[in-house]
Amino acid sequence: MSYKRYWVALAIVIIGSFAVLGGVGRKMISEAPPIPDVYNSDGQLLFTGSSITDGQGVWQSIGGQEIGTVWGHGAYVAPDWSADWLHRESEILLNTWAVRAGAANFEALGPDQQAIFKARLIREMRTNTYDVSRNRVTLSADRAAAFDQLRAYYTDVFATGRSAYAIPSGALTNAAKQHQLAAFFWWTSWACSTDRPGSETTYTNNWPHEPLIGNVPTSGAVLWSVLSFVGLLAGIGGLVWWYASQEKELVHGPYPESDPFLVFKPTPSQRATLKYFYVVVILWGVQILMGVLTAHYGVEGQAFFGFPLAKYLPYAVTRTWHLQIAIFWIATSWLATGLYVGPAVSGHEPKYQRLGVNALFGALILVVGGSLAGEWMGIQQRLGNMWFWFGSQGYEYVDLGRFWQILLFIGLVLWLVLMVAALKPALVRKSEDRALLSLFLISSIAIPLFYSAGLMYGQRSHLVTAEYWRWWVVHLWVEGFFEVFATVVIGFLFTRLKLIEIRTATKAALFSTTIFLSGGIIGTFHHLYFAGATPAVIGLGAIFSAFEVVPLTLIGYEAWENIRLAQPTRKSQWIVNYKWPIYFFVAVAFWNLVGAGLFGFLINPPISLYYVQGLNLTPVHGHTALFGVYGMLGLGLTLFCLRALNPGRMWKETPLKLSFWSLNIGLIFMVILSMLPVGLLQAWASIEHGTWYARSSEFMQSGSMQTLRWMRVPGDILFAIGAALFAWFVLGLLTGHSFAPKATIGRRDQPELEERDMALAGR
Repeated sequence: MSYKRYWVALAIVIIGSFAVLGGVGRKMISEAPPIPDVYNSDGQLLFTGSSITDGQGVWQSIGGQEIGTVWGHGAYVAPDWSADWLHRESEILLNTWAVRAGAANFEALGPDQQAIFKARLIREMRTNTYDVSRNRVTLSADRAAAFDQLRAYYTDVFATGRSAYAIPSGALTNAAKQHQLAAFFWWTSWACSTDRPGSETTYTNNWPHEPLIGNVPTSGAVLWSVLSFVGLLAGIGGLVWWYASQEKELVHGPYPESDPFLVFKPTPSQRATLKYFYVVVILWGVQILMGVLTAHYGVEGQAFFGFPLAKYLPYAVTRTWHLQIAIFWIATSWLATGLYVGPAVSGHEPKYQRLGVNALFGALILVVGGSLAGEWMGIQQRLGNMWFWFGSQGYEYVDLGRFWQILLFIGLVLWLVLMVAALKPALVRKSEDRALLSLFLISSIAIPLFYSAGLMYGQRSHLVTAEYWRWWVVHLWVEGFFEVFATVVIGFLFTRLKLIEIRTATKAALFSTTIFLSGGIIGTFHHLYFAGATPAVIGLGAIFSAFEVVPLTLIGYEAWENIRLAQPTRKSQWIVNYKWPIYFFVAVAFWNLVGAGLFGFLINPPISLYYVQGLNLTPVHGHTALFGVYGMLGLGLTLFCLRALNPGRMWKETPLKLSFWSLNIGLIFMVILSMLPVGLLQAWASIEHGTWYARSSEFMQSGSMQTLRWMRVPGDILFAIGAALFAWFVLGLLTGHSFAPKATIGRRDQPELEERDMALAGR
């Protein structure tokens, strides 16, 4: 069967989308907010552009996006420093002018006088005094005085600590670095409040919402949001019509009477992947523990039930580890699955493949252990000027130091070499699954390729440049091509079990990849609406991120197909052995619709993200999409490979059953009882009063918000029980307590298989 039209469509989507992403991205970076020298009205230098860049480095070194947010990107306990500085500076100016007018403060003025001073504030803050020829910004005497006041305030915040912000005492004590940090915070606020040359909107497209200076949504944000709704409906309608027009292909012939994996003897390299899956479970457990600590810091900022934990493991570290370990264990499960599947699909074990798998495992342990230790030391200010290379870069999801990042990239290249070596014989011969293998190879190449985007910025790169390339890693690597890779892997696993036919799996993989990437690549821009981007980013991001949701409308069909595959027939009772791996794939489909689809689109339109960027509706989407989709997929792939490595013996399924439902119900409770209400109340506060207020300690530490935070406990406990049961079950595959006492359904050559089972358990 020819798949030419599918390949042509995929090529057009990829080439066209990256042309747009690259072209607009280049313009966005070239028109980023300038980093000027700053003078007062008397011509006195306040600080240089170099000091601003140094301050960005100081911010990154103490945790960066893991301790509060800048331009809405980062952690959610401390304020957004851009919005916080902007509001505090505005209040300082208004109160200064009110006192000169003879009032006690701004609030003591009458409505008419307040209106006059507000109009003056808008002119003061939004007028762009940037001199291109001298790379200079001039501040009035009042703004220069406000800078000094705020510098003293933020110095105190980071020197003495703030429990409400989960910032421990002594987080930053160096006076020069404190001044640089203040300069950086001022610059991020200046970009949020100053109009672009020739425009009536700021460098951040009027974000954050700040009524005092007239920061309100742009007309483009409203218009493109409406058009994205229309585009979403049109896309859903078109996809449903197309799907209804397709002739449904049925599986020819009955399912096999015995497990097809029984005839395959695992190769040495496949057996060597077993330890990867145990590391997955260990890392997942550590990640959950870090999540518990991170969540608790929201109610007890510097302690854990009275114990002064922040002295040893501050919030910035626990959140860094929580996110970084999530990437590590999910990626490990997928990469290990690739290493297992390679020889399975080609029937070939390359020379030294087992050695390569073991060497890659050693590299994994080195990168994970070294990067986590480096992040702790860097945030604790124990690495000096080497923080960028061996500590924490301070950017979400790519926190690990550059040295560890390079080692991880080298490890991914080694993984690709192992994959190519295993797949090469199957690619050379002309077989029915060659097209699916080709897509498998392309997605494998994309994994190290798109991770390398994280190396495209340096220690002193502009924040806009770093954000642009960071989202290549987060959106295109984690959410994009890894998902394509996983889709193809699942297709291969089902075809090897002879549950679906090669041509069906190939068409489905090519079609879903094309549809997903048609919105997903350019949809990267929805992360950059207000990160110093040009207005074109809003239009492109709004429309194409809406298209990302379109294929998820058929996700229910995928779920029911997986459930159908998990049901045994009279002659295929062996299928029950794969029930729970398949059910984890069903959970992936559910959370794809809910977490990636519904909660993703809840925040993705520009008008929505304008008000909720940096608020708790973002982690609602993050938890339900990252764990609900990619985490569940990693667990499903882990179980599938463990099942295939030992297909002949029945599992004691009760722990898996309880784990599956505890994880899913726990995640639902976590979101519905706590995270979603917190996010919705913050959204109301942001719309009503401004972004600063929604992130302020006055609002976030109120009684109702604290109660909602504690409401996470039931869901968290249920989720932790599910994780513990999963770990207990996987450990039992090593010790033997997770196997049923009797041998299995559909086994042949019983003595030989029992001998092999014992050998696998011993390894």
